Amino acid sequence: MKPSLSRLKKNMWGLLAFLLLISVVLSGCSRETATEASAAPASGKEVTLVIGAYSIAKDAMADILPKFQQEWKAKTGQTVKFQESYEASGTQARAIIGGFEADVTLLAMEGDVDKLVKEGLVSKKWRDAPDGGMITRSIVALGTREGNPLGITDFTDLTKTGVKVLYPNPQTSGGAQWDINAIYGAGLKLSEEQGKKDPAYAKAFLEKVHQNIESLDKSGRASMAAFEYGVGDVVVTYENELLARIKQGQKYDVIIPKYTIKIENPAAVVDKYVDQHGTRKVAEAFVEYLRSKEAQTVFAEYGFRPVNEEVLKANESRYPVPSGLFDITYLGGWDEVRETLYSKKGIWYQVLAGI
Repeated sequence: MKPSLSRLKKNMWGLLAFLLLISVVLSGCSRETATEASAAPASGKEVTLVIGAYSIAKDAMADILPKFQQEWKAKTGQTVKFQESYEASGTQARAIIGGFEADVTLLAMEGDVDKLVKEGLVSKKWRDAPDGGMITRSIVALGTREGNPLGITDFTDLTKTGVKVLYPNPQTSGGAQWDINAIYGAGLKLSEEQGKKDPAYAKAFLEKVHQNIESLDKSGRASMAAFEYGVGDVVVTYENELLARIKQGQKYDVIIPKYTIKIENPAAVVDKYVDQHGTRKVAEAFVEYLRSKEAQTVFAEYGFRPVNEEVLKANESRYPVPSGLFDITYLGGWDEVRETLYSKKGIWYQVLAGI
């Protein structure tokens, strides 16, 4: 008897989770094996915290984790070791569902956390945390070659003949869904300029941009790597990703479209696994620390728009608000977006199929 499709999928994600655990052991700071992490006593001199995050958060986390280690050591006398995994947001969420035992997850969008809630891994009350469970914000922006040789000023320029566009695949990347939401929402805003909010106009606008797609990668970080390798003319991505790469010496011009979307990125304790590992206390403290002035300042240095109002005010000159900025509620909220854009018969898949 042939195995069912559902069982094959389950086995596939189980294998992915296993591979992620192996990669965690071989990379990052102060690693232990997954078995040792699960057995580590939370009340001992050391505790291991497993972090499963979306790829774009990696650079900021490299600075934040040591700062939390120092603070936790000073408060409790306990040494925190980290196991880290960074993947596209959708891939990371599926890996956790498949058995990757992350204590804390940082994902690109609340819908990916909701998938963990549905599987009984995260509490339904995760949004009760400050700022609705979000730890960073950003906006969708455009990155061009240094000097902006094609004179890109807005999403409308991405519809022009000969402009080669990159953004990741929304089937694997939460960042890609933000990108698609921004382009589709910009189309809706443009239709309102002509008299009414018109989904058909917005779909046609998205189609025109997608006709110029040069690379559809698995994650936002992969799109950036392709662009830096020489692929394409414009990359659609998070503002913070562009600013972080510029900080590291890459040459970009950053274009902020008039109409673009506010991005909000959540973090949550993975309740099932912290209870298994005995790490709830340190996991909850870590998520709380991510909203602290110290951590938010680091996020701001890496191009994220802080949720901490004091840090945001201190950095407001770096983060101008575009006149046509909208948020996910303009598109009807995530439930509506998932149905309208990303269901099997949704607008995105119609665009992908050319129908």
